[in-house]
Amino acid sequence: MGFDKSKAELAVKETGGLQGALEWLESNQDKSYEEIVVTSKKDGKAEDDPDAEPAPLQPGEQARSLVCNECGKKVRSQAQAEYHASKTQHVDFAESQEEITPLTKEEKEAQIEEARLKLAEKRARMSEQDKIDKKRNEEIRRKSTKETQDIKEELKKKEQLKEAAAKRKEKQNEIEAKARIKAKIAADKEERRLKAEKERAEREGRAAPKDEVAPLAPTTSDLVELKPASAYTEARLRLQTTAGSLTKTFPVTTTLFEVAAAITQDTGNEVQSFTQNFPKKTFDAVDFGSSLKELGLIPSASLIVR
Repeated sequence: MGFDKSKAELAVKETGGLQGALEWLESNQDKSYEEIVVTSKKDGKAEDDPDAEPAPLQPGEQARSLVCNECGKKVRSQAQAEYHASKTQHVDFAESQEEITPLTKEEKEAQIEEARLKLAEKRARMSEQDKIDKKRNEEIRRKSTKETQDIKEELKKKEQLKEAAAKRKEKQNEIEAKARIKAKIAADKEERRLKAEKERAEREGRAAPKDEVAPLAPTTSDLVELKPASAYTEARLRLQTTAGSLTKTFPVTTTLFEVAAAITQDTGNEVQSFTQNFPKKTFDAVDFGSSLKELGLIPSASLIVR
């Protein structure tokens, strides 16, 4: 990166200092040298610009200048002192009889080179900071995306468990309703039989048989007690997956959903269903909310993972 030599010399001439030249070059970087010269002539910049280099002293004229007591910078005129104060907020100036001689060609080139290097360093720092900011923003975006995805996955799992529990309860209610209907039919049948026996005994002139108490319809708690009980606390599963055969042991209260999650963690494959060859049965998402004990997969079972 570099500056046009003509523009750099003009910047030093217009500002009289390194920092001013640097700022002047940045503010005029999109203009050509010819445009700057024309604009300067039209605006009378040679006469009014506080940083413009004054003409050499004529014979008999007294050299005068101002010096900033805060930083030691020397300026040629009151206007330049005001410009320096506006840039640095320095307000302590003193008069000086020392004449500020014009810069030599070598001094101008040295200042131009120093200004070029400082500007390059400044832009490099800005570029490096932009890279750091971009990397940090990307890390924030990735973290936010991962957290959002984790929340969605957690909500999805909870919804699946909720749906499976609702369907399991619906199945249980249906079984209990059928049992109550069957018990009611059996009780009505028994009642009709007893009534017919009583009527037959009356026709034959013999004593009617004593009324027998009809069995009561089984309650929900009776249905639960009729289920086969097991003293097993663990279930041993032999799992046939696409990646090979696995043997795992789980507590009997483990749900099929948790078994599927463990297989996914080991193999990296999503589990859709389990198939049992004997007795022939397929367990899909509807059964994932049920425990191994509820599904009858104890004390051991062999399943094909799909």
